[in-house]
Amino acid sequence: MAAKRSGAQNKQFQQTSVRLQPVQEASREPLLSRERIVATAVELLDAQGIGGLTMRRLADRLGSGVMSLYWHVDNKEDVFDLALDAVLEYRGPPQTIEPQDWRGEVVHMLEDWRASMLRHPWSASLLPRRALGPNILSRLELLSKTLSRAGVADAELNAAIWSLWNYVMGATITRASFDLSDDERATAQLRLTRLSERYPTIERSRLLLDNDWDGAFRKGLDFLLDGLAPRQ
Repeated sequence: MAAKRSGAQNKQFQQTSVRLQPVQEASREPLLSRERIVATAVELLDAQGIGGLTMRRLADRLGSGVMSLYWHVDNKEDVFDLALDAVLEYRGPPQTIEPQDWRGEVVHMLEDWRASMLRHPWSASLLPRRALGPNILSRLELLSKTLSRAGVADAELNAAIWSLWNYVMGATITRASFDLSDDERATAQLRLTRLSERYPTIERSRLLLDNDWDGAFRKGLDFLLDGLAPRQ
Protein backbone atom coordinates (compact mmCIF):
# COMPACT_ATOMS: atom_id res chain seq x y z
CA MET A 1 0.00 0.00 0.00
CA ALA A 2 2.81 2.37 0.86
CA ALA A 3 4.47 1.67 -2.48
CA LYS A 4 1.21 2.32 -4.33
CA ARG A 5 0.66 5.57 -2.38
CA SER A 6 4.21 6.69 -3.11
CA GLY A 7 3.82 5.95 -6.81
CA ALA A 8 0.52 7.80 -6.94
CA GLN A 9 2.06 10.81 -5.20
CA ASN A 10 5.00 10.85 -7.63
CA LYS A 11 2.63 10.66 -10.60
CA GLN A 12 0.50 13.47 -9.17
CA PHE A 13 3.62 15.61 -8.59
CA GLN A 14 4.80 15.05 -12.19
CA GLN A 15 1.39 16.03 -13.57
CA THR A 16 1.33 19.14 -11.40
CA SER A 17 4.82 20.15 -12.46
CA VAL A 18 3.90 19.70 -16.12
CA ARG A 19 0.83 21.88 -15.66
CA LEU A 20 2.82 24.61 -13.87
CA GLN A 21 5.73 24.73 -16.30
CA PRO A 22 4.07 26.88 -19.01
CA VAL A 23 2.87 29.35 -16.38
CA GLN A 24 6.40 29.74 -15.02
CA GLU A 25 7.83 30.23 -18.51
CA ALA A 26 5.16 32.77 -19.40
CA SER A 27 5.86 34.73 -16.23
CA ARG A 28 9.36 35.46 -17.52
CA GLU A 29 7.89 37.52 -20.40
CA PRO A 30 7.46 41.27 -19.64
CA LEU A 31 3.85 42.18 -19.07
CA LEU A 32 2.19 44.23 -21.79
CA SER A 33 1.45 47.76 -20.57
CA ARG A 34 0.79 51.20 -21.98
CA GLU A 35 4.29 52.27 -20.94
CA ARG A 36 5.92 49.40 -22.88
CA ILE A 37 3.73 50.07 -25.90
CA VAL A 38 4.67 53.75 -25.95
CA ALA A 39 8.39 53.11 -25.43
CA THR A 40 8.40 50.53 -28.23
CA ALA A 41 6.42 52.84 -30.50
CA VAL A 42 9.05 55.57 -29.99
CA GLU A 43 11.79 53.09 -30.93
CA LEU A 44 9.87 52.07 -34.04
CA LEU A 45 9.23 55.68 -35.05
CA ASP A 46 12.90 56.57 -34.54
CA ALA A 47 13.94 53.66 -36.75
CA GLN A 48 11.32 53.80 -39.51
CA GLY A 49 9.48 57.11 -39.27
CA ILE A 50 5.76 57.75 -39.20
CA GLY A 51 5.04 55.49 -42.17
CA GLY A 52 6.82 52.62 -40.48
CA LEU A 53 4.52 52.43 -37.49
CA THR A 54 1.65 49.99 -37.87
CA MET A 55 -0.18 48.14 -35.15
CA ARG A 56 1.05 44.84 -36.61
CA ARG A 57 4.71 45.90 -36.50
CA LEU A 58 4.25 47.30 -33.03
CA ALA A 59 2.69 44.06 -31.82
CA ASP A 60 5.47 42.01 -33.42
CA ARG A 61 8.13 44.06 -31.62
CA LEU A 62 6.31 43.56 -28.35
CA GLY A 63 5.85 39.84 -28.98
CA SER A 64 2.09 40.07 -28.60
CA GLY A 65 -1.04 39.85 -30.69
CA VAL A 66 -2.45 42.98 -32.31
CA MET A 67 -5.73 42.70 -30.44
CA SER A 68 -3.88 42.66 -27.12
CA LEU A 69 -2.71 46.23 -27.78
CA TYR A 70 -6.27 47.52 -27.75
CA TRP A 71 -6.61 46.71 -24.05
CA HIS A 72 -4.14 49.56 -23.47
CA VAL A 73 -4.52 52.01 -26.39
CA ASP A 74 -7.51 53.04 -28.50
CA ASN A 75 -5.92 52.89 -31.97
CA LYS A 76 -2.83 53.92 -33.94
CA GLU A 77 -3.72 57.61 -33.62
CA ASP A 78 -3.73 57.20 -29.86
CA VAL A 79 -0.27 55.62 -30.08
CA PHE A 80 0.98 58.63 -32.06
CA ASP A 81 -0.40 61.02 -29.43
CA LEU A 82 1.18 59.10 -26.56
CA ALA A 83 4.55 58.69 -28.28
CA LEU A 84 4.71 62.38 -29.17
CA ASP A 85 3.88 63.49 -25.66
CA ALA A 86 6.42 61.06 -24.20
CA VAL A 87 9.39 62.48 -26.14
CA LEU A 88 8.46 66.08 -25.28
CA GLU A 89 8.53 65.65 -21.51
CA TYR A 90 10.37 68.52 -19.81
CA ARG A 91 12.04 68.06 -16.43
CA GLY A 92 12.66 71.73 -15.75
CA PRO A 93 15.71 74.01 -15.83
CA PRO A 94 18.97 72.98 -14.14
CA GLN A 95 19.75 74.27 -10.67
CA THR A 96 22.46 76.52 -12.13
CA ILE A 97 19.77 78.85 -13.51
CA GLU A 98 18.67 81.44 -10.96
CA PRO A 99 14.92 81.64 -10.35
CA GLN A 100 14.82 85.32 -11.38
CA ASP A 101 16.66 84.62 -14.66
CA TRP A 102 13.58 84.36 -16.86
CA ARG A 103 15.61 84.50 -20.09
CA GLY A 104 17.81 81.64 -18.94
CA GLU A 105 14.72 79.56 -18.14
CA VAL A 106 13.09 80.28 -21.50
CA VAL A 107 16.29 79.59 -23.45
CA HIS A 108 16.84 76.28 -21.67
CA MET A 109 13.21 75.27 -22.17
CA LEU A 110 13.21 76.01 -25.89
CA GLU A 111 16.66 74.57 -26.55
CA ASP A 112 15.53 71.39 -24.78
CA TRP A 113 12.36 71.36 -26.89
CA ARG A 114 14.34 71.69 -30.11
CA ALA A 115 16.88 69.05 -29.04
CA SER A 116 14.08 66.61 -28.18
CA MET A 117 12.52 66.99 -31.61
CA LEU A 118 15.86 66.65 -33.37
CA ARG A 119 16.46 63.38 -31.50
CA HIS A 120 13.06 62.24 -32.76
CA PRO A 121 12.63 63.95 -36.16
CA TRP A 122 9.16 62.48 -36.71
CA SER A 123 7.85 64.51 -33.77
CA ALA A 124 8.06 67.84 -35.62
CA SER A 125 5.69 66.67 -38.33
CA LEU A 126 3.25 65.20 -35.80
CA LEU A 127 3.10 68.12 -33.40
CA PRO A 128 1.09 70.61 -35.50
CA ARG A 129 -1.78 68.16 -36.01
CA ARG A 130 -1.82 66.03 -32.88
CA ALA A 131 -3.79 66.42 -29.66
CA LEU A 132 -1.75 68.25 -27.04
CA GLY A 133 -0.86 65.84 -24.25
CA PRO A 134 -0.05 66.61 -20.61
CA ASN A 135 3.71 66.93 -21.15
CA ILE A 136 3.29 69.43 -23.98
CA LEU A 137 0.65 71.39 -22.08
CA SER A 138 2.87 71.45 -18.98
CA ARG A 139 5.73 72.82 -21.06
CA LEU A 140 3.48 75.55 -22.50
CA GLU A 141 2.10 76.35 -19.05
CA LEU A 142 5.62 76.76 -17.65
CA LEU A 143 6.65 78.91 -20.61
CA SER A 144 3.55 81.11 -20.20
CA LYS A 145 4.11 81.42 -16.44
CA THR A 146 7.77 82.36 -16.92
CA LEU A 147 6.97 85.03 -19.50
CA SER A 148 4.15 86.39 -17.36
CA ARG A 149 6.48 86.58 -14.36
CA ALA A 150 8.97 88.45 -16.55
CA GLY A 151 6.41 91.15 -17.23
CA VAL A 152 4.78 90.11 -20.51
CA ALA A 153 1.22 91.44 -20.35
CA ASP A 154 -1.68 89.00 -20.55
CA ALA A 155 -2.88 90.73 -23.72
CA GLU A 156 0.47 89.94 -25.38
CA LEU A 157 1.06 86.50 -23.90
CA ASN A 158 -0.59 84.44 -26.66
CA ALA A 159 1.33 86.28 -29.39
CA ALA A 160 4.56 85.71 -27.47
CA ILE A 161 3.86 81.98 -27.02
CA TRP A 162 2.97 81.43 -30.66
CA SER A 163 5.97 83.42 -31.85
CA LEU A 164 8.30 81.22 -29.82
CA TRP A 165 6.41 78.05 -30.84
CA ASN A 166 6.69 78.97 -34.53
CA TYR A 167 10.37 79.79 -34.15
CA VAL A 168 11.20 76.45 -32.52
CA MET A 169 9.13 74.49 -35.04
CA GLY A 170 10.60 76.29 -38.04
CA ALA A 171 14.18 75.98 -36.78
CA THR A 172 13.72 72.28 -36.06
CA ILE A 173 12.13 71.39 -39.39
CA THR A 174 14.74 73.37 -41.32
CA ARG A 175 17.61 71.72 -39.45
CA ALA A 176 16.17 68.24 -39.91
CA SER A 177 15.54 68.65 -43.64
CA PHE A 178 18.52 70.81 -44.70
CA ASP A 179 21.04 67.99 -44.53
CA LEU A 180 23.80 68.84 -47.04
CA SER A 181 27.33 67.49 -47.00
CA ASP A 182 30.32 69.85 -46.85
CA ASP A 183 30.99 69.22 -50.55
CA GLU A 184 27.39 70.04 -51.45
CA ARG A 185 27.56 73.24 -49.43
CA ALA A 186 30.82 74.25 -51.10
CA THR A 187 29.35 73.59 -54.55
CA ALA A 188 26.25 75.63 -53.76
CA GLN A 189 28.31 78.52 -52.41
CA LEU A 190 30.54 78.45 -55.51
CA ARG A 191 27.47 78.73 -57.71
CA LEU A 192 26.28 81.63 -55.57
CA THR A 193 29.65 83.33 -56.02
CA ARG A 194 29.20 83.19 -59.79
CA LEU A 195 25.87 84.93 -59.28
CA SER A 196 27.22 87.48 -56.81
CA GLU A 197 26.06 90.45 -58.89
CA ARG A 198 22.48 89.25 -58.45
CA TYR A 199 22.79 88.10 -54.81
CA PRO A 200 25.64 90.18 -53.35
CA THR A 201 24.58 90.24 -49.72
CA ILE A 202 24.02 86.53 -49.12
CA GLU A 203 27.12 85.73 -51.17
CA ARG A 204 29.20 88.08 -49.02
CA SER A 205 27.89 86.54 -45.81
CA ARG A 206 28.65 83.06 -47.20
CA LEU A 207 25.19 81.99 -46.15
CA LEU A 208 25.33 78.51 -47.65
CA LEU A 209 28.54 77.63 -45.79
CA ASP A 210 27.18 78.56 -42.38
CA ASN A 211 26.72 75.29 -40.53
CA ASP A 212 26.40 76.64 -37.00
CA TRP A 213 22.80 75.57 -36.46
CA ASP A 214 22.94 75.71 -32.68
CA GLY A 215 24.54 79.15 -32.66
CA ALA A 216 22.06 80.53 -35.18
CA PHE A 217 19.17 79.16 -33.15
CA ARG A 218 20.43 80.81 -29.97
CA LYS A 219 21.06 84.18 -31.65
CA GLY A 220 17.66 84.17 -33.28
CA LEU A 221 16.07 83.32 -29.95
CA ASP A 222 17.92 86.25 -28.35
CA PHE A 223 16.44 88.55 -31.02
CA LEU A 224 12.95 87.34 -30.11
CA LEU A 225 13.51 87.61 -26.37
CA ASP A 226 14.91 91.14 -26.77
CA GLY A 227 11.52 92.07 -28.18
CA LEU A 228 9.72 90.38 -25.29
CA ALA A 229 11.86 91.92 -22.56
CA PRO A 230 9.90 94.27 -20.31
CA ARG A 231 10.21 97.86 -21.45
CA GLN A 232 11.79 100.15 -18.89
